[in-house]
Amino acid sequence: MTVESAISVLVLGIGNLVMSDDGVGVVVAQQLQQRYRFPGTVEVIDGGTLGLDLLPKLENITYLIMIDAVETGEKPGTCVRLRGQELPIALQTKVSPHQMGLKDLLAVSELMGHSPKEMVLIGVQPGSIEMNVGLTAEVEAQLETLISNVLTELAIFGIEVVSVDTAGR
Repeated sequence: MTVESAISVLVLGIGNLVMSDDGVGVVVAQQLQQRYRFPGTVEVIDGGTLGLDLLPKLENITYLIMIDAVETGEKPGTCVRLRGQELPIALQTKVSPHQMGLKDLLAVSELMGHSPKEMVLIGVQPGSIEMNVGLTAEVEAQLETLISNVLTELAIFGIEVVSVDTAGR
């Protein structure tokens, strides 16, 4: 088995669609699923608010890319890329209840020996996490940037992605 064939990537959009900007990770994952074709070594999933139910998805994953709303203290719509030791710090400040589930998920995964080689969080500062369907204008304006940031991470890992628009032409 070659190194390339052993690589597996999970792109995990997390959040709650009925809590405004908290749903941004889910929206980005859905957009990626609709607009791109991924090789068999990449799985893009809408993790919603599943928390520990996602544990089996982390088994044998080389790279984990998470997309979520992240409390940075910056103005709404500010995008961030966090990795390594920055992740636990980012997850200390809960934006919503699912983030405690995410922190627990990563901790249990590590205890079970299933920690990915590298984890990256592609995030955006929410404008609102109140009960409301739909993203705020500030966060919605960053959707293309967030999608591009995920595609950049995949490229860093050596993963080629094909746009559905160009795949059929």
